[in-house]
Amino acid sequence: MKPRVLQLFILACTAVIFTTSCNKLDLVPTNDLTADKVYTSAAGYKQALAKVYGAFALTGNASVGQPDIPSEIIKDEGNSDFLRLYWNLQELTTDEAVWSWKNDAGIQGLHELSWSSINSIINGLYYRSFFQITLCNDFINQSSDDNLSKRGITGADADQVRKFRAEARFIRAYQYAVLMDIYGNPPLVTETTEIGGKDLPKQIQRKDLFVYVESELKAIENDLAAPKANEYGRADRAADWALLSRIYLNAEVYTGTARYTDAITYCNKITAAGYTLHGNYRELTIADNHLNTDENIFTINYDGTSTQNYGGTTYLMHGPAGVPADVSGSNGNWGGLRITQQFVNLFADKSGNTDTRAQFYMSGQNMEVNDLYTSTDGYSSTKYRNKTRSGGPAPHQDVAKDFSDIDFPLFRLGETYLTYAEAVLRGGSGGSLATALDYVNKLRTRAYNGSTAGNITSSALTTDFILDERGRELWYEAARRTDLIRFGKFTTAAYLWAWKGGVKAGTAVNSKYNLYPLPPTDLSANPNLRQNTGY
Repeated sequence: MKPRVLQLFILACTAVIFTTSCNKLDLVPTNDLTADKVYTSAAGYKQALAKVYGAFALTGNASVGQPDIPSEIIKDEGNSDFLRLYWNLQELTTDEAVWSWKNDAGIQGLHELSWSSINSIINGLYYRSFFQITLCNDFINQSSDDNLSKRGITGADADQVRKFRAEARFIRAYQYAVLMDIYGNPPLVTETTEIGGKDLPKQIQRKDLFVYVESELKAIENDLAAPKANEYGRADRAADWALLSRIYLNAEVYTGTARYTDAITYCNKITAAGYTLHGNYRELTIADNHLNTDENIFTINYDGTSTQNYGGTTYLMHGPAGVPADVSGSNGNWGGLRITQQFVNLFADKSGNTDTRAQFYMSGQNMEVNDLYTSTDGYSSTKYRNKTRSGGPAPHQDVAKDFSDIDFPLFRLGETYLTYAEAVLRGGSGGSLATALDYVNKLRTRAYNGSTAGNITSSALTTDFILDERGRELWYEAARRTDLIRFGKFTTAAYLWAWKGGVKAGTAVNSKYNLYPLPPTDLSANPNLRQNTGY
């Protein structure tokens, strides 16, 4: 890209929301719309808000062919959506996942924990997150009280737009939480940043970014809809609490100061809001999981006809190697994703007959990953299946069975239970060991199909157990890297898995790999930025 990379990229992003929008929140693009036509009513603002949300699931203004992220950054549009980029950095770098196609841009070096700053997946997520942040910033500006007044939007309509604005601030806070976790010290761009001006974005340090994200989430808490009072797939107060509980659980990594009591406080808000565990674990990631409003708190919504691209849950449906089409509900597998034996061994019974969370495809697959890039080395996943709970086809199945209808749970109650338990074990106040044990055993009873045979006693409830249980409960949900870092096991020799550090048996690596590097193009264009240590 040309000089002043992030500023030029942001300028281009801002133009997108002026020229495209969506009719309702079904993410179907409508072209040739400009700001003076869109921002004239509450309904128009809702169209623009759909573009903000759509940036989670879409790669551009058409299903495929008009990418948001320029080809200079990511040549393959199929690997340019938010979830695939984020998931790869959170999972392919851990014991949970390996990918067979070593010639795919950015793949080599991820699982081996030997990447450099020149990596299209690492750089791609940075720009993808800032793309959505830019859409949020524009929406926040367009929905300011001053603009609402100038446009004659008052009363109930204005109140509705203010709720939309709070949702945009939540999504921006979520993306800054991602940047804080992945890159540590990114530039900060808000609605007050002058785009195209002489001043380049300033870098913010990780601990200061934590304060910013926390303050934003607290500021909008009461402006968001009450839990479960918003449309499915839109942020509400419970999503706000879930993100707060997540950053508080990791606060010691981000700032050096533990915030476990605060994590418990916000877990308690969620559990008091009427959420319950969905009865069947294997229905959490299938084609009609939009029905799981008992447990889902905030999701990225996918539709086989209107969110067509090769990322998102389409990637998680097609990607696993060797899985037959009639199992995944697709038209075949890509021979890509597999799982290391160390992760599989977290399950005493790999068949899934006892703990139903063990959803592994074993036929024709070796359990051992002897060769990192051989598609038959390592069991595969059947967790993401494009079928309904009755076994029927996806509700919005495209004719060719190319694309997924499976929504991705960014936050669900299962995570909240485990966050609470860990925060209690780490010394947080406001909770109890008895409740922590009850939450863990509720998850395990669900996993064991209602049987208490898998339940544990208080003596077994340790932080090490929680890490393993988070693996069993949240695997393939883009949590593993963050968890391993929090437990001091990502780069160290405390836990080794196949090909960690590029060695078959696994080895420790430099601690610099606890953070990803900033894109070198942005560093060369913006003298305010300093690269993360070691890159």
